[in-house]
Amino acid sequence: MKILVTGTAGFIGYHLVHRLLAEGHEVVGLDSINNYYDVSLKIDRLESAGINRRFVAYKEMVESQLNPRYRFIQVRLEDNQVVENLFREEQFDIVCHLAAQAGVRYSIKNPKAYINSNVIGFANLLECCRNFPVKHLVYASSSSVYGLNRKVPFSTADNVDHPVSLYAATKKSNELMAHTYSHLFGIPTTGLRFFTVYGPWGRPDMAYFLFTNAILNDKPIKVFNHGQMSRDFTYIGDIVEGIMNILPTPPSPNEQWSGEHPDPASSSAPYRIFNIGNNKPTKLLDFIATIEEILGKEAQKTMMPMQPGDVESTFADVSGLQTQFDYQPSTPLRKGLEDFVEWYLKYYQKNKIIV
Repeated sequence: MKILVTGTAGFIGYHLVHRLLAEGHEVVGLDSINNYYDVSLKIDRLESAGINRRFVAYKEMVESQLNPRYRFIQVRLEDNQVVENLFREEQFDIVCHLAAQAGVRYSIKNPKAYINSNVIGFANLLECCRNFPVKHLVYASSSSVYGLNRKVPFSTADNVDHPVSLYAATKKSNELMAHTYSHLFGIPTTGLRFFTVYGPWGRPDMAYFLFTNAILNDKPIKVFNHGQMSRDFTYIGDIVEGIMNILPTPPSPNEQWSGEHPDPASSSAPYRIFNIGNNKPTKLLDFIATIEEILGKEAQKTMMPMQPGDVESTFADVSGLQTQFDYQPSTPLRKGLEDFVEWYLKYYQKNKIIV
């Protein structure tokens, strides 16, 4: 199939492209390559997937020298005309939308970046899927939509109307916008609520990356909410496995859906929502202890209060994916962190970068 993947210079997008190419698909990738975090890491991801470093020319499509089935365009999704022209010319079978302005705390400092990328950019993408029909639109939502919810595990059957960050609010808005387009125009859409994804080539703003860097450099780590937190850490390989199963299977309208007792995760339209997580939350202090064991060094811990926009815990109910796709996350936390540390040491030693 011909598949558009947005956010291909990002963490999840990079790994997904590798898998799609390995299975013989044709991929067109988009990314704005913004400077939210280290741009060189994003470019190195593209190079690793087969895009030549000389690609960086705004709006220019470049044929990969290493894999002719992978092309890349540096563009913001807010640039509607470029994106529309691309859809017109390419006639995609499937769209996997992973591009977004990420980060909970950054959304407090720079809210406009989230509105532009996550709301306006997504609206442009929906319009393109409407005018140039695709078989399936799969898009990234987030566990952050659960906000103030306290009932665990977090279920897609739960109400999610109380976000605690603008980032979370934009992800909830994506789900609402997708449903509207599924209802009005019959576009099959699937939203995936990712739960704390980690692994090689990960994001430098994520806790496991920051902890590893600080411990190796004998610097203190910030432990928020005095360590009284837990996360459903999910290995990137398990995430990609889930996405690959979902992509070729667009949703059908739920014939049992009732407006009197509405199921938030499905609809009378071709629309659905899934949690995609590990289904095994880990306490933050246990998570840190595992990294310490792998590195053979003890962390200097600075206990901090809860940060605005954060939640105390996440815990994914993945029964929807298990029932429909036999989704079984299989990577133990220690093995996943060992894979990350191995990549981290090789990558930064190879590139002679002092983080």
